[in-house]
Amino acid sequence: MKKLSNPTGIHKKILGFIEKRKRALTVDNYQSYCGVATVETKVDLMPILNKRFLGDKLEQHRDKGNACAGIHRLKPNCSISIEEQLKAAVDILCKENRLREAVDILYKLETYGVQADSSVYGRLLQACIDTKSLSQGKRVYTHMTKTNFETGIYLDNRLVDMFAKCNNVVAARQVFDKMPTRDIFSWNTVITGYAKLGKVQEARQLFDKMPERNPVSWTLMIGGYALNGWGEEAIELFRQMQGEGVNQDRITFSTVLSACSSLGNLEYGKQIHGHIIQVGYESNVLIRNTIVDMYAKCGDMEDAHLMFNTMPEQDDVSFNALIAGYARNQRGEDALSLYSQLQRKGIDVSEFTFAGVLSACGSLLALKRGKQIHAHVILNGYESNVFVGNALVDMYAKCGSIDNANKLFVEMPERDGISWNAMITGYAQQGNGEKALKFFQQMQGEGMKPTDFTFASVLSACASLQSLRQGKLIHSQIIKTRFDSSVFVGNALVDMYAKCGDLEEARSIFERRPNRNVISWTAMIAGYAQKGHSEDALKLFQEMQRRGVKPDQATFASILRAAATIAALELGKQVQTHTFKTGFVTNVFAGSALIDMYSKCGSIESALHVFKKMPERNLISWNAMLAGFSQNGYGRETLQLYEEMLRSNMKPDEVTFISVLSACSHAGLVDEGYQYYNSMSRDHCLSPRAEHYACMIDLLGRYGCLDEAEDFFNEMTCEPDAIMWLALLGACRIHGNIRLGERAAECLFKLEPKNAAPYILLSNIYAAACRWDDVAKVRKMMNDRGVKKETAYSWIEVEARVHAFVSDDTLHPQIKEIYATLDKLAGQMKAAGYVPDKSFVLHNVDEEHKEKFLCYHSEKLAVAFGLISTPSWKTIRVVKNLRVCGDCHNAIKFISKIVGREIVIRDAIRFHHFMNGLCSCGDYW
Repeated sequence: MKKLSNPTGIHKKILGFIEKRKRALTVDNYQSYCGVATVETKVDLMPILNKRFLGDKLEQHRDKGNACAGIHRLKPNCSISIEEQLKAAVDILCKENRLREAVDILYKLETYGVQADSSVYGRLLQACIDTKSLSQGKRVYTHMTKTNFETGIYLDNRLVDMFAKCNNVVAARQVFDKMPTRDIFSWNTVITGYAKLGKVQEARQLFDKMPERNPVSWTLMIGGYALNGWGEEAIELFRQMQGEGVNQDRITFSTVLSACSSLGNLEYGKQIHGHIIQVGYESNVLIRNTIVDMYAKCGDMEDAHLMFNTMPEQDDVSFNALIAGYARNQRGEDALSLYSQLQRKGIDVSEFTFAGVLSACGSLLALKRGKQIHAHVILNGYESNVFVGNALVDMYAKCGSIDNANKLFVEMPERDGISWNAMITGYAQQGNGEKALKFFQQMQGEGMKPTDFTFASVLSACASLQSLRQGKLIHSQIIKTRFDSSVFVGNALVDMYAKCGDLEEARSIFERRPNRNVISWTAMIAGYAQKGHSEDALKLFQEMQRRGVKPDQATFASILRAAATIAALELGKQVQTHTFKTGFVTNVFAGSALIDMYSKCGSIESALHVFKKMPERNLISWNAMLAGFSQNGYGRETLQLYEEMLRSNMKPDEVTFISVLSACSHAGLVDEGYQYYNSMSRDHCLSPRAEHYACMIDLLGRYGCLDEAEDFFNEMTCEPDAIMWLALLGACRIHGNIRLGERAAECLFKLEPKNAAPYILLSNIYAAACRWDDVAKVRKMMNDRGVKKETAYSWIEVEARVHAFVSDDTLHPQIKEIYATLDKLAGQMKAAGYVPDKSFVLHNVDEEHKEKFLCYHSEKLAVAFGLISTPSWKTIRVVKNLRVCGDCHNAIKFISKIVGREIVIRDAIRFHHFMNGLCSCGDYW
């Protein structure tokens, strides 16, 4: 046969394809390959391929006498073999992304007795891999099986690779198990498939069965561990790899550095860095970028920045790693500054650049700058990029602009699971857990399958709602979808159960986790701290240290909260030492937690020292210091700091004004309180919440303006809640207003029938007025309704141990010495003019018994123990779970003068700093 003299249409494409392949052939085999007609040619496939799969391309040339116009007619001038026609047609259709039609050819040509060869099957399987088309891959596999095609190791590996990359690792394993011969590629492919789907244990089992491994096998397994959060196992396998003398390349080092990053294991990361220098890989740009990323993710931004600055050449990946690191470590200003540097150098931005810098804006709550970056996104043509779109949604959500986040989400041309996660997380963080759960339901309704990150986000929503029932339903779904082995989901489960109050289940899940990381430990510690189980939190923190897990800033913040709850100042100082060693003291969140801890331990000087030394302050830092001043009775200092905050251009929020108004209340600054209250809406566009109303009612009531407080109630636009009524009832107790007190108590009985506080306060009001029958009625009401009065107790930390006392305690091992100390002080106090205030004995007994009731209250016992157990120069710090007794308040003033020591009492409301016979509250409390 002769070659086509005038090829047109599809023939041009086929001949062009053959010409490309011909260049790789020798002259000797060219004719047998495609240049000469063979006697086996029974049919010309061009017409059927053209007509069935290429639309009207044949019709355009039929009138021109196309030599291949007939389907059943032999074409003496068609020199292209059947096999080459099939290969060419399949290749063309695959290139045109018409994979289904390419596979259809296999089935259509069966009627003509045409069998595809390995190259056709291989090309189709590669197209399935490239397009992640599992459905078409299955059709190819079915055709091979149906026609009993002998695949060989090449096609078997392609099949395994196709199934693995299309996330059907079960089918991949089935093909793998049936292979008569396997090579290293076969094993590595299945291991990769398992690791990609989080089936790390199955991957390791297969890895251990390998008859032979190459460096790629080790790297893939290490990478599988790192990808799924099994950082410790990744590092251990790398050590084994070194021990067996297997060579490591730059990919291996990059992978194990990623494992160090996921663990936050800076020490081992530095060891790997040293090994990289020894083997001469440090000059590799991939390695240097990964090292920068490792230091950044481990929180060592100084070394990350140093590594970045010493790079001979920085690319966009280098900048992106450092920008993301600054954003992740709450150094948003540095991230934005580096972004400006990147722009000045003319380095191209990418979606990763925008993701990092938008994250920085979110962490800074810098909505205005976030909008500027949004403009840059549009100018650079990334507004349709799903990765950047997700970062924008996340930024707007974190900055509190959830409506803008939702608008962007709706307008996104393409959404993925991360898009949904951003909205679910955004609503959860805004306290709108119901909306978050609704988005989760919509996500599933649209056929979007939840990932481990989705479940982590929706569990966070359940935690914000305190909805244990909903959280358990999500947990059941997690088990059914087999995501319970994910480290992210495991951590979120611990966090959800802890925040919902089921600490037993949280601890059970925590203990069962095979791959606990710093986030796991922190979630459990935070759960204990948030629910008041401070000693459990401290014990777990100590265990975490014994196991060599390095705490991060969130861990420090949680353990500092636990120390603050029980006023464990010495322990708090030890934690601060750890923050200095790890460099977290410069972190804005760890610094803010230190301020909070020192403030709640009554060491306001130390809190102020930390605040002044912070290189960067955000709203949380300012609010922590304002709350510290306010709680410790420094009203004027609170207002001065607030004015300084405004001058620094830091915008206050609702939390800020709670501290400011509370400071006015405790200092009796009525006029100033009104001014700041009115400025909320007038100057800062903030709407008062229940807490602000309660502060104003407390301010007026405490000052004795009960009529004005009642008028304030009547003028409110919202219904008063329990916090407001409780503030009014407390004021009525101070000033003995029975009428208004009864009204407030009745409302509280309806709102919170099981809360003992209103019953106790009303009983105290009656007792102070000697209305003992009414006192008895209130107590009977409590018994009938099953309301339990909380036992008053006080505690003090001595040599890192917490000692607790109740009134008339007899159980402490040094109780006799404590009682003797108080008896001795009682005589000295009376000689100095102290008279027991028997009005605080709320029992109808004779005067002699009343005085005995006052002698051994829990706060007096704790103070006495402090006097005999601590050096004379040391401040005594006591915490009481309820409000300090009025008589004890007066007595401790006398004690502070007699012993010449500072005594700090933290009760349920505020701090009292006693020195030289005076209290910081000025007896206005």
